[in-house]
Amino acid sequence: MNAGSGSANRKRPLSPRTCPPMTFLRSLAFNILFYGNLVIQLLFWSPVFFVVGEATGWWIVRNWARSSLWLLKVVAGTNSLFTGTENLPDGGAIVASKHQSFWEILALLVVVDRPTFILKKELLSIPLFGSFARRMQMIPVDRAKRGGAVAAMMEGAREAVENGRRIIIFPEGTRTKPGAEVEYRQGVFRLYEGLGLPVVPVALNSGIYWSRNSFIKRAGTIHAAFLPTIAPGADRQAFLGGLRASIEAHSRELLKEAAARDGLGPLAGA
Repeated sequence: MNAGSGSANRKRPLSPRTCPPMTFLRSLAFNILFYGNLVIQLLFWSPVFFVVGEATGWWIVRNWARSSLWLLKVVAGTNSLFTGTENLPDGGAIVASKHQSFWEILALLVVVDRPTFILKKELLSIPLFGSFARRMQMIPVDRAKRGGAVAAMMEGAREAVENGRRIIIFPEGTRTKPGAEVEYRQGVFRLYEGLGLPVVPVALNSGIYWSRNSFIKRAGTIHAAFLPTIAPGADRQAFLGGLRASIEAHSRELLKEAAARDGLGPLAGA
């Protein structure tokens, strides 16, 4: 638990047994509609998705992401707020985002133009979804290969940048609880060093409202803040230290914002 987040905010994750009835019903409706929307769009677009041009492919993917965020707002009562998008530079960039839920996948698909996600290899095994991810040239990482995984990631990233894409990576490597701070993995520095691109840190508080592995979705406003870029050229220690300090400090502020506005607090340590 971070200093400054008082005991009044130490709320346990809601479950179907403990959440208010309306929250449960709205969460149930959202989950049904969210997964139904995903399956319907995958099935509807699959006959044409693999033969249309890239621009049309991105329209299909972003339309799914927008419709999902719309369902989250209308059904679950959870809004999405983006600030600092002016920090996204023209041209190539690496977007390094805090990772607390599936929400940031949807959000970054909407906000970042032609993104290439660094994602775990297992996601490509999901029927249809994996095929769509391959079609949009996402970069899978096989964590079991260790050093070989980094080399494959760099090869895919260089190709993506040459094609005018922006790289998105979650430097924590996995979803974490709000308020929890973990060491950042080396992959983000390898990309920063090898590609010579600016890095845009992203702080957020999504896990309060859409926590990992949770059925419940909480009403309020998820806030993602795109922070000032880190220019190329820093050494490993300075880069990772600066990136982590920036993301974690701003994420703590967003947790405080959520506590003041929506009465919700960090779940770490619950």
